[in-house]
Amino acid sequence: MTTTEDVRDPELPGLLLITERDGLVPLLRSRPDTDFERPTDGCPGWTVRDVVAHCSSALMRIVESRYEKGVFSPEANNRDIAERAEWGNAQVVDELERGMTEAGPVIAKAGGALDMAALGEWVHGGDVRDAIGEPGAYTGPGLPYALTLLARITREKGCLPLHADLDDVDEPLTLGAVSGERTPARYIGDAATLVRLYSGRPVAGRTFELAGAEAKELNIFW
Repeated sequence: MTTTEDVRDPELPGLLLITERDGLVPLLRSRPDTDFERPTDGCPGWTVRDVVAHCSSALMRIVESRYEKGVFSPEANNRDIAERAEWGNAQVVDELERGMTEAGPVIAKAGGALDMAALGEWVHGGDVRDAIGEPGAYTGPGLPYALTLLARITREKGCLPLHADLDDVDEPLTLGAVSGERTPARYIGDAATLVRLYSGRPVAGRTFELAGAEAKELNIFW
């Protein structure tokens, strides 16, 4: 799944969401309410519940075709979270499950415009796992699909070129757009840390090598 081909697979975002649903939803349903109040390092100022509410509301906007320009701004995200303030945790998780189940076909038909949303949902799943001390943050069964999406999105965005040699993935990964104007940067480390770098998540204490680029140059989420 680490191919550098530019052909878009319209089913891939939905497959990523379904894979994440099958792991994250049962995990959330097994955790006590106190875990939902834990702060998240990946989304400063948001609790686990806030992240889940953001994910569920964003996906339902996609399912219901309510994703006009600006609807995923920080202000809109905070409004969506506030609208669910009186919901029980189980209700928020139920909405998340529905969104992860139904959003894939809508994303597939959008021609790539919503693929980033699927990748973001998967990253937020990592934020949740990280916050509650669950192993598998930013990795797990969805990782091959996430890396394929990440490689294509960074090319389409014209991000700086980077060659990644991943400790836990057999094949190297090429990210960004090779224009000839800049020598590709080089990353050596595990896949989860690479995902953290591209999503602006904390990497303090993690072992990796990055040459030819600053970490902040890789962040495609903010």
